[in-house]
Amino acid sequence: MAIEVRLPTLLRSRADGKSTVQVAGVTLGEALDDLARQYPRFDGQVVNAEGELHRFINVYVNDDDVRFLGKLDTPVKEGDTISLLPAVAGG
Repeated sequence: MAIEVRLPTLLRSRADGKSTVQVAGVTLGEALDDLARQYPRFDGQVVNAEGELHRFINVYVNDDDVRFLGKLDTPVKEGDTISLLPAVAGG
């Protein structure tokens, strides 16, 4: 199953400079596990040690914010697009 993950410039170095990569899974969590398996530098960057989405990475499946869907349990299927966007914080 091919699911595209779009990576912003800031995260591309973790995927050998690629702007998009292909992953597999039936949930967002499985797809992100596959991302970390293929590109170990993503391990701990999107999903934290407690097994939750990192609070400073916004994750979208087909332009829908997964915080308002099923978070890591959000279903994904072939042809879907996952976008990872680091949050901008400060004050």
